[in-house]
Amino acid sequence: MNSSFRRYVIHTVTLLVALIFLAKLFFLQVLDEEYKLEAEGNAMRKIIEHPDRGLIKDRAGKLVVANMPVHDIYIIPKDFVIEDTTRFCALFNISKKELIAKYQKIRKSKDYSYYSPMLFIKHLPESQYLKIADKLDEFSGLEARVRTLRQYPHQSLANALGYVSEIDEVMLKRDTTQYYKQGDLIGRAGIESSYEQELRGTRGIKHVMVNARHIIKDRFEGGKHDIDSEVGDSLTASIDLALQQFGEKLMSNKMGSIVAIEPSSGEILAMVSAPSYDPNSLIGSEKEFTQEYFKLASNRLKPLYNRPVMAFYPPGSIFKLVQALIGLEEGVIDSVDTRIPCIQDVVKCHGHASPLGLKGSIQHSCNPFYLKVFNRIIIQDKSKDYYEDTKIGLARWHSYVTKFGFGHKLGSDLLEEKAGNMPSVAYYNKRFKGRKWKFGNIYSLSIGQGEMGVTPLQMANLAAIIANRGYYYIPHIIKDINGTGALPKFKEKQETGIKKEYFNLVVDAMADVVRAGTARKAQVANVVVCGKTGTAQNPHGEDHSVFIAFAPKENPKIAIAVYVENACWGGSWAAPIAGLMIEQYLKGNITDPNRQKLIEQISQKDFIGIKEIKLKKLEEEVQKSANKANSTPKANTQTEQIVSSNKKGNE
Repeated sequence: MNSSFRRYVIHTVTLLVALIFLAKLFFLQVLDEEYKLEAEGNAMRKIIEHPDRGLIKDRAGKLVVANMPVHDIYIIPKDFVIEDTTRFCALFNISKKELIAKYQKIRKSKDYSYYSPMLFIKHLPESQYLKIADKLDEFSGLEARVRTLRQYPHQSLANALGYVSEIDEVMLKRDTTQYYKQGDLIGRAGIESSYEQELRGTRGIKHVMVNARHIIKDRFEGGKHDIDSEVGDSLTASIDLALQQFGEKLMSNKMGSIVAIEPSSGEILAMVSAPSYDPNSLIGSEKEFTQEYFKLASNRLKPLYNRPVMAFYPPGSIFKLVQALIGLEEGVIDSVDTRIPCIQDVVKCHGHASPLGLKGSIQHSCNPFYLKVFNRIIIQDKSKDYYEDTKIGLARWHSYVTKFGFGHKLGSDLLEEKAGNMPSVAYYNKRFKGRKWKFGNIYSLSIGQGEMGVTPLQMANLAAIIANRGYYYIPHIIKDINGTGALPKFKEKQETGIKKEYFNLVVDAMADVVRAGTARKAQVANVVVCGKTGTAQNPHGEDHSVFIAFAPKENPKIAIAVYVENACWGGSWAAPIAGLMIEQYLKGNITDPNRQKLIEQISQKDFIGIKEIKLKKLEEEVQKSANKANSTPKANTQTEQIVSSNKKGNE
C-alpha cells in the first residue's frame, strides 16, 4: 500500500467519524428535547405536583371529608444559607435544636441530593404561610410548594372515615408498585385506607425556570413537557350524616356501637363507635400528628378502636333467632306442634308461661327451649357413635351459620373488619387436643354464649337478613365512586338457603317481642318494629346490653344492631336507643316531648364513668392486697396482669 492511498484511507475515516459526531451533536442539541432539558438543568427544575385527594360526601350530598391548602418549605442544600438563625427560627416557629435536627435528618436521607430541593418544613397552614410568604426571599435556597391536607367539617364518623398520615418505611418497602415516595401521605384506616387508590389521584410533574436564587420565574417552554396531576375520585358514602350524629349523641359517655343498614341494598346508614374522637385532631404537622395519635393510642378506652367491625362479643339471646331458623329448616321443630317446657336443670331462665311454642320462645327469650332445639339440631342419630354424631351435627350446623355471615369476614369495604368466631369441629378438636368431646361440652352455643363471638356489623347484617326474609347484600359504606356506583360485589345477593316461610314465622315473633315482650322500649308510634333483645355475658364486669331490629315489618327500610357495654339487659338501654334511631331515620325528626326527654336521659347516662369508678376501686383493692401481703416481684407482675385484664374488658 503506497503512502498516497494510506493518506486517502485516513482522511476518509476521519471524515466519517467527524460526520458521525456532527450528526449525533445535531440530534442531541436540536432534535432531542430530553437532552435540552438536561442541558439547561441549572436553570430548570422539576416540581412534583401532589394531587388533591378525592372528596367524600354522605348519601344526601353533605361534605364529610374536604381538603384544605397547606404549604411545604423545601431547601436546596447547595444554596441553603442562614445568616440570621434567630430570625429564621422565629419566622417558622421552631427552635434551634429542631432546626439542626431537621437538617441532619435531610442529610441522612437516602434521597438526599446536594442540588435538588429537599423537604424541610411540612404543612404550614395557609394563615401562617401568608405571614411569611414575602420574607422567604430573604433566605437563600428556600422554596415553597402548596399541597392539601384533610379537613372534616362535621367532626363525625371518625372511626369509619379513618385518617391520613405520612407513609412510613415499612409501608414503602411493601409498595411493590413503587408509586409512593418518602413524605407522601397515605390512608391509614377506614375509608381512607380501603379506597386509597381511588382517593389518592395521580401526581403530576411541572417544569419551571428558576433564577440564581432558585426563585421560580416562569414555566419551562410554556409547560409543554409538563404532566398534569389528576384529582382523586370523589366518593359518596351511604351514611346518613344526620342519623350518624344522632347515634353519636345517644352513645355519649358509653362504650359500644351502633350499626344501621338499608336491607334492600346493604348500604350502611350509620356506623357509630363509642368512644370516638374528633378526626380533625389527626391533621397538621408531623409533630402535632404524632403527639395526638400517641395520646389517642394510649387512652385505655381505645377511641381509635373501630368497634363495629373489630370488637366481637357473644351474641347472647339474639342468636336464638338463628337457632330457630335452622331448627325449622332441619325439621326438628315446627310452628304448630312444637312446645317445650322451661326446665331449668341445665340453663336458667326468667319467669314466663311454660311450655312455649316457637313464637312464645322468641317473645319471652326462653333459654331451655333453645337448649332443646340445639340438641335436636346436633344429635340426629346419623352415627351410632355419640361423639361422632355430635361432630356430624355440629358440622351441619356450622355450614348453616356461615351462610348467615358468621365465623368469617363479610367482605365489607372496611379493611379492619374482623371475622369473629363461630366454633367448628376443627376448633373443638384442637381445643380438646385429641380428647373426645360431646354435646355437653358445647351446649352453651345454644343461647349464643360460650366460644361464640360476633361483630356488631355481623349482627346488624343478621337483622337485614331477617328483614329480607332470607338473603343479604354485603354491607358497604361507599355507594358510589365518581358516578360509577358501588363495587360490583356489593350488588350480588347472598342467600342463606332457608325457606322464606320460616323467616315469616320469626318476623311475626320479633314483632311480638317489641309489641308485648322484652323490647317494649323500642316501640315507635305508628311503625311496626321487629326486634330481639340480648344480654351478652362479660367475664370482666357487667354484661353488655344488645338489641337488633328492623322496621317497618313490611318493606323494611332500616335494620340495626346496638351494643352498649356494661349496661346489662338488652331491653333497658340497647332497645330504646335502637327505637330512637329507627324513628329518627323513618320520620326525619322526633318532636314528641316524652321522646325528647328520653333522648336526653339516654345521652346523659354515663356508663364509662361507672366503669372507671369500679376499675379504680378494683385497682385500689388489688394494691392493698399486694401491700398487705408484702408481695414479691412475681406477685406484683400477677397483680398487674389482673388489673390489665380488667382494663381490657371484652375487647
